[in-house]
Amino acid sequence: MIFIIINVIFCLSFPVFAYLNLNDIDWYLWVPIYVAVAACCGLACFGMYYPNVYLGLTAFYLIYAVKLFFDKDGVRDWIVKYRTPSLVETMQAEKPFIENTREFFGLLIISAALIIDYFVVIHV
Repeated sequence: MIFIIINVIFCLSFPVFAYLNLNDIDWYLWVPIYVAVAACCGLACFGMYYPNVYLGLTAFYLIYAVKLFFDKDGVRDWIVKYRTPSLVETMQAEKPFIENTREFFGLLIISAALIIDYFVVIHV
């Protein structure tokens, strides 16, 4: 039952995140990322599981997260160069590292959702 509740929360949250990315400069990348995870979570609510899809999407998201980590003004620069200032002072990404760092953590969250689904499904 907890598995279904978590997936319902993800299924409802990720389309909202996709919608919020429609005005972003790279919306064409982020909208499908969030919609794909929302679809996986929604299908899992109805007992339709696709563990290979979970693994494939997770691999793509984690590879992209590594790229964002090491990009110029990425997560590594946020930690080392900028000394980890707040990422949530305003919703506007006024500093160069904010967008990449927020995207990095978003990828970790959606990867975690897919990994949870994967391990629950293979142990059922």
